[in-house]
Amino acid sequence: MAEPATTDQFQRDLWRGSLALAVLAALTDGPQYGYAIQKAVRDASHGQLQLNAGTLYPILHKLEAQDAIRATWDESTGRPRKWYRLTAAGKRQLKAQSDGWRAYAAAVEALLSPRPA
Repeated sequence: MAEPATTDQFQRDLWRGSLALAVLAALTDGPQYGYAIQKAVRDASHGQLQLNAGTLYPILHKLEAQDAIRATWDESTGRPRKWYRLTAAGKRQLKAQSDGWRAYAAAVEALLSPRPA
């Protein structure tokens, strides 16, 4: 018989399924470059969600291929940086995924809440 998933494994699986949503949400305040996106996710989650570069950039490339974000290079600060911003399609995707996330979270919360005997 297989062992039940550990809390750490559960958290990794939960996080893995919501990475694109977290990245889209991090871009709602305007264009950001990679490290700023990592920091925005970490800060918004009070350090609970750590997004390393090896995970972030494939997500950014996937979102760009889906036309959810658009990237542009900026060299005005002396250091070339690739900035990412939400597109109209990305805003719609963020809304749909946010609505789905909230509905899912409410359903799980209802299951976890004490019920009358």
